[in-house]
Amino acid sequence: MILKNLLSTEKSVRMIDKDNVITFIVDNRASKNEIKQEVERLFEVKVEKVRTLIEKKGKKAFVKINRKTPAMDIATQMGMI
Repeated sequence: MILKNLLSTEKSVRMIDKDNVITFIVDNRASKNEIKQEVERLFEVKVEKVRTLIEKKGKKAFVKINRKTPAMDIATQMGMI
C-alpha cells in the first residue's frame, strides 16, 4: 500500500478548504505517478497534480483533486472531519 495515512494538521485542513488539496504520508519509494493512480483508484476521483516533499519523518504527498469532487468529501470519507 502506497498511502500510509492522511495528514491532519491545521495547515492541511486549510489546504483542503482553500486549494482542494489532500495531504498524505506515503511510502518513501512511491513515485508521483504511483500516488496519483492509487488515489484515483481508491477514491474514484480525478487527480490534477501531485507534489511530494521528503522530510526526516517520511514522505508527504500533496494531491490536488479535480474541482468536480470536493476534497472535503474524501477527508470525510476517511474520518478526518
